[in-house]
Amino acid sequence: MLIKLLTKVFGSRNDRTLRRMRKAVTLINSMEPAMEKLSDDELKAKTEEFRARLAKGESVESLIPEAFAVVREASKRVFGMRHFDVQLLGGMVLNERCIAEMRTGEGKTLTATLPAYLNALSGKGVHVVTVNDYLAQRDAENNRPLFEFLGMTVGINMSGLPAPAKREAYAADITYGTNNEYGFDYLRDNMAFSPEERVQRKLHYALVDEVDSILIDEARTPLIISGPAEDSSEMYKKVNKIIPHLVRQDKEDSDTFTGEGHFSVDEKARQVNLTERGLVLIEELLVNEGIMDEGESLYSPTNIMLMHHVTAALRAHVLFTRDVDYIVKDGEVIIVDEHTGRTMQGRRWSDGLHQAVEAKEGVDIQNENQTLASITFQNYFRLYEKLAGMTGTGGYRSFRIQLYL
Repeated sequence: MLIKLLTKVFGSRNDRTLRRMRKAVTLINSMEPAMEKLSDDELKAKTEEFRARLAKGESVESLIPEAFAVVREASKRVFGMRHFDVQLLGGMVLNERCIAEMRTGEGKTLTATLPAYLNALSGKGVHVVTVNDYLAQRDAENNRPLFEFLGMTVGINMSGLPAPAKREAYAADITYGTNNEYGFDYLRDNMAFSPEERVQRKLHYALVDEVDSILIDEARTPLIISGPAEDSSEMYKKVNKIIPHLVRQDKEDSDTFTGEGHFSVDEKARQVNLTERGLVLIEELLVNEGIMDEGESLYSPTNIMLMHHVTAALRAHVLFTRDVDYIVKDGEVIIVDEHTGRTMQGRRWSDGLHQAVEAKEGVDIQNENQTLASITFQNYFRLYEKLAGMTGTGGYRSFRIQLYL
C-alpha cells in the first residue's frame, strides 16, 4: 500500500527518469536555431570540438544536449529527416545502459544514430549489433552518409572477411555486424598467437538491435570453435553394440542410482545416469568385448575417454529419436531444429554425440571435433564497458525503460 502511494506521488523509476530526460530534450530543442545557422563545415567541426572536450576531462553525459542537437541538424541536411522528441528520449535511454522498447514505425534506426555518435566520440569504437548480415549491411550503408558528414568512419563486419578487412572494420568509429560474428571474432582473437593477429579492440559500447532475441532467447546459446580430434570411429561402433543390453529404470523407482534398471533419465536436463547395476553390467560387457581389462573400473582416470563414449552412446539411444531430433538422408545424420522443425544442414552436435548417433544409425562416422574455444552470448556481451539494446515488441508507451544492463 505504501509503495503504491509513493509511486503515485513521486512516480515510478521510469517516470522519474523520463522526466529528467524531457528536460534535456527541451534544452536540445532550444539549440536548434543556433545549429541551423552553422555551415556544413562548422557543423562537421563540432565532432573534433567534442573530442577535444572529452580529452580535457569532460564527461560524455555533459555533451548529450549539444551532440544530439548536432546529429539532428546533420540528419536534416543529409537525409531530410529530423529526429522527433521521442527519438531524442530513446537516444538518451540507450546511452544509460538500458533497453528501449519502441513500437514499429518509431524509427529505431534513426534513433540509434544518436547514442552511436555520442559514444564514438571517445575514439574507443561503437559496435551496432544486428541479427543477420543483411540488416548489418543495410543499416551501415543507410547511416554511413550521416556519420561521414560528421567526420566519423563506418565499418561493416561481415562473415567471411579476411583478417585485415576485419581489423579495418573494427578500427572504424562505428562498426555494424551480427552477434555471431562479434562473438566468433572474440573467440578467434583469444586463440591468436600474438596481439598483431587480433582484429577486435577493447570492447567499449555495444548497441544491440532486437535485444530480446539476442540477450534473452539466445542468451545461453554457446558459440563454439572446434577442431578435429583423433579418429575414434571404431570405438563408437563397439560401444554402440553394448548399449541395447541396458534396461531403463522404472520411473516409479524412488532410488535413482540403486533401482532395478541400468540407467535413469533426467528428461528436463536431457541427461542419462548409470545406476550401480548398470555400471556393473556395462563393465562386464566392455570386458567381454575386449574394450576394457578385467578388474578395471569404468570410472578409473585411465578410462575417462571410454566413459565419454559410453555416455554419448547412452544419450544417443535414449534421448535422441530419429525423425524427431534428427533425420537420416543420403547416409548423413542431419539435426532438426527443436524450435522451428527445420533441418540444420552442416550443423553437428558436440562432445561425441553426433558420432554416437551416426553409430546408432549405421552410417559413416565422421571425425569427432573437440571444442577449442566457447562463450555464450550472455557472457560475451558482459565484456563490454557499456551495453544497451532496442526491441520492437511494442508496449503501451513509446519508450519503456525495461532493464539496466
